[in-house]
Amino acid sequence: MKKVIIALGFLVIGSCGTSQSSKQSVVTKTFDIKEYAERITAKDLKSYLYVFAGDDFEGRDTGEEGQKKAAEYLRTQYRKMNIPAPEGVEGYFQTIPKSFFRGDIKASENVLAFIEGSEKPEEVLVLSAHYDHVGIDSKGEIYNGADDDGSGTVSLLEIAEAFQKMKDEGHGPKRSILFLHVTGEEKGLYGSKYYTENPVFPLANTIANLNIDMVGRIDKHHEGEEKENYIYLIGSDRLSTELHEISEKANAEYTNLNLDYTYNAANDPNRFYFRSDHYNFAKNGVPIIFYFNGVHEDYHKPTDTPDKIEYELMAKRAQLVFYTAYELVNREQRIVVDGEVEK
Repeated sequence: MKKVIIALGFLVIGSCGTSQSSKQSVVTKTFDIKEYAERITAKDLKSYLYVFAGDDFEGRDTGEEGQKKAAEYLRTQYRKMNIPAPEGVEGYFQTIPKSFFRGDIKASENVLAFIEGSEKPEEVLVLSAHYDHVGIDSKGEIYNGADDDGSGTVSLLEIAEAFQKMKDEGHGPKRSILFLHVTGEEKGLYGSKYYTENPVFPLANTIANLNIDMVGRIDKHHEGEEKENYIYLIGSDRLSTELHEISEKANAEYTNLNLDYTYNAANDPNRFYFRSDHYNFAKNGVPIIFYFNGVHEDYHKPTDTPDKIEYELMAKRAQLVFYTAYELVNREQRIVVDGEVEK
């Protein structure tokens, strides 16, 4: 178990007649990162997701009323957690004009929340998930998108809450963390494209992007109890070997998931590396990790519902993101980019 020891100095003053003497005593306070990671719970994730992937949000189609409700829900949660929007982002929303989208897609918005670093606030880690989905079909069936990507969205909320609790108790991150909920992923990665072309913080100061897209289910390749403790990682070693090493170490020390790199292969015919929001960071030279459970029989169907989510496993996966993020924002030097950009 990893512990960080913080020394707190207290001045003790005693007096005798007209003379005074002082001495320094040291009291140590133990800080255990695991206590904060364990605040990311299956119970809380389930509570969030049954709302977020419920019928009231009408499948969260980009620019439509259900997506607007989802954006408002996210803003409300960050306000409850006392996590502010970044300076210059009014009301947590980064508005994407209709002119940015192709076709008849309406204006939409990314949702941004921010925890400022204590020592190197200008260096920023971006944690992302897309909160849109595909809406309602011609038969009136709602595509709730519980796994895609309600799972990533609510994981981000839980991770943010854990980091804010740390900060409230005097253990805030050295570098800053941006929680970026992007819209328009299902339409063509529009929300992340807009952010990287109009970044709130310079991409040159963005140390990495950890992107969570579908982390609540088990695919057919991992069915059976001995195989279920897994997560696919994509892209961790493509731009920074240090990022890959940090991820591996965090998992070995804390979560002990089976890290499956099948879809990270350069010749992967699915090309998942290019198919979620991390790619808009990667193509700009920002190191990334894409966390993914693989596709399943309910992918992009009305049957992708909250009752089918593996909440305990989902919590463990979110904790891995938390531990990896913690190391990235608190290490002495930012990770080095030593790989080549793929476009």
